[in-house]
Amino acid sequence: MTARARTGLLQVALAGVLWGTGGLGVQVVREHVAMSVLTISAWRMGIAALVLVGAVLLLRRAGALRRLVRERPGRLVAVGVSTATYQALYFGAVVTVGVTVATVVSLGLAPVALTAVDSLRSRRAPAPDRLAVLAAALTGLVLVSVTSGHGSTGPEPVLGVALAVASGLTYALATALGEPLARASGPLPLTTATTTVGAVALLPTAFVTGPVTTTDPVALLTLAYLGVLTMALAYGLLYAGLRTTDPAAAVVATLLEPVTAAVAAAVLLGERLGPGGLAGTALILAAVAGLSRPTGGRRTGPARSPVVGGPLTLPTDPDRVSGSVRQPAGRQHARTRRGPTDDR
Repeated sequence: MTARARTGLLQVALAGVLWGTGGLGVQVVREHVAMSVLTISAWRMGIAALVLVGAVLLLRRAGALRRLVRERPGRLVAVGVSTATYQALYFGAVVTVGVTVATVVSLGLAPVALTAVDSLRSRRAPAPDRLAVLAAALTGLVLVSVTSGHGSTGPEPVLGVALAVASGLTYALATALGEPLARASGPLPLTTATTTVGAVALLPTAFVTGPVTTTDPVALLTLAYLGVLTMALAYGLLYAGLRTTDPAAAVVATLLEPVTAAVAAAVLLGERLGPGGLAGTALILAAVAGLSRPTGGRRTGPARSPVVGGPLTLPTDPDRVSGSVRQPAGRQHARTRRGPTDDR
């Protein structure tokens, strides 16, 4: 691996680490102010949208953004609303079942669902190795789900797992809807547009679900962290890394998201999974890593990112206006074959 490729892989890995701290940030905010997950989601996407708009203006990409909005307004709205929905569902899962289970279930389900959709579209069964990793992912999902009330997790494990499953499925939907946009636009305009739509979609719910503002300095700093670092900066690192890193390696690097989430939740929040939950988590992560490997040693089609805190389609050429992108909020997704996202 060249020095440039190593640097790119490090950038993608850092993006995964930042995404992995998103659930922890939600818990920190809620410890200091009774703010709903919808309001926190609105803050996160709103702050990220402001930063991304500033980047568009600074890099003189406003023309590309205007073209995208003019040419595909309906699909942009659909992707932006789907992005806002899966983020809110994920944050809801975080506060009900805990950071670890929410992240692993959401991360594991999206690529499985997208692999199934790919097979239905192509009218071909997945290759045997794909079936094996899908079986592992589903087994792991069942283990995590049925054991989520054991150990030390969240206060409402059944509801939390249901929300995490809904988040993963909605993320898969956002990915599928976003792929045509990814082929027609560069990553920065697409991420900016969908993040802005998501923020606008969440704004009305923020005003009817509890406090919208706060003067607590810790909560304010954490909200800024969620918007600036876990969304805007993380996506910037992702796109920069994809310039020099093989997409399959990049997808594996993003597995640092659930690892970071699990470690942070255990150290700082006291979350613990029982033996069954640990075994299920290991199966899901192994399956997602397996889905990042090209079938037969070659790339055969698009692979999508499983990252919940992260994007929709990964770019093969981030500089081209007609590129391919990855976005969770734009959470854009990788275009190597892993079977299955976005910015989680």
